[in-house]
Amino acid sequence: MTDQMRGDCLSLEGHPCLLTPNMDEIGAQGGHFESAYTTSASCIPARRSLLTGQFPASNGLVGYQNGVPIKSITLPQILQDSGYFTILVGRNMHQYPPENSYGYQKRVLGSTYEEDDDYARMLKKEAPDTGGIKGHGISPNGWTAKPWHLPVHLHPTNWIVSTARNYISDMSAPFFMTASFFAPHPPLIPPEFYMNRYLRTQNPAPAVGDWAEMPEKKGRGAGVDAHRVCLEGEALKSAQAGYYGLINHLDDQLYYLISDFKQKSRQQGRPWLIILTSDHGEMLGDHHYFRKCEPYEGSVRIPLLIQGSSELKLQKGVSCKSPVCLEDISPTLLDLAGILVPKNIDGKSLVPILKGDKEKVRSWLHSEHSPCYSKKQAYQMLTDGKYKYIWRPITGSEQLFNLAEDPRELKDISLENQYKSNLEKWRNRLIEKLKDRPENFVKKDSLKTVYDYGARLT
Repeated sequence: MTDQMRGDCLSLEGHPCLLTPNMDEIGAQGGHFESAYTTSASCIPARRSLLTGQFPASNGLVGYQNGVPIKSITLPQILQDSGYFTILVGRNMHQYPPENSYGYQKRVLGSTYEEDDDYARMLKKEAPDTGGIKGHGISPNGWTAKPWHLPVHLHPTNWIVSTARNYISDMSAPFFMTASFFAPHPPLIPPEFYMNRYLRTQNPAPAVGDWAEMPEKKGRGAGVDAHRVCLEGEALKSAQAGYYGLINHLDDQLYYLISDFKQKSRQQGRPWLIILTSDHGEMLGDHHYFRKCEPYEGSVRIPLLIQGSSELKLQKGVSCKSPVCLEDISPTLLDLAGILVPKNIDGKSLVPILKGDKEKVRSWLHSEHSPCYSKKQAYQMLTDGKYKYIWRPITGSEQLFNLAEDPRELKDISLENQYKSNLEKWRNRLIEKLKDRPENFVKKDSLKTVYDYGARLT
């Protein structure tokens, strides 16, 4: 599991410069879900939905808010109760309270911003007097980038992989491991080789729609953590090099982690399954945005690649264009493990798609986020993988995109007469979806603006 990785940042997706051969193999030898989305585009609600298999409104958190415990049983807990050893290595799952493992029997934590987790303590020991996890000197949320400042084996990505490999080698029971990476989330600190590689390449220009608004003074003076900025010139080049470099570095590190896992499984005579995904994406300058919490493709579309051993009878080279989401991971794993899927799980098993029996598990998907960096950011979104409808609860504004013809969302077609009936169809779907919500988004069968509402429903 990566953090803040865009769905288009795979060479399997035809990215013009990124090299991701190890990730590509998972999808090419298994299933590549081209319309995988996060149902809430920030870390806390996304990871919560992954753990529970429930949509944000079902688990009670529709945006970014700390301090809200999970009440439902989680995927790791179900697997542990069914005889699996469950282990989390790396970035925490961002849940509260932090001492609650939510089903992980073992946690070896390294989140790059926590000053007293396992990785931080290792860094203090191995590289004393270098500033610890803040020694690189740049923002953990910003678009500035620089090469990793310490020996490569101390990089958080390397540490997560080496730690995970050690646990795999010692494993004797059936196990479920989450190797949770902070990359490519800022700080944008790839090893120098990888940063230099993407400073040399011809990187793609950000997508900037004809509807996109330029931030005041191009975002200058708002700070590197700001979500509204016009990235251009050196700022854009270095941000892309840092972001792509982190992904390429992570991909290279995955080679031996995946090899060890497959070899250990074969030695024990066990079938194996590998899933690669992320909690949400990164705007990376698209439409003059940086970071996440937006309904646009850079922020909401995520990688989802699934490969299994021959015993599982999954097809190779499955390419699915219908919408799927993080909530689908839990029932997929439970289905393949022969474990009963709890009735309160909203996700759908992807096994029928992976076995070639179905092309889709749903007709369309809903994603949402409450106000985050600014009130205007709040969104409600629907997509079937071909069209995307966006409604902003604070302003009441609508957008409609033809993703099949315009995957970069350059043209908002919501005001074009030829799409009027299409727009009404999507609006009515959202009205039906939101009509019983406590925020009172719907009044007299119409969408109603709500100036202020919170992330927590229950």
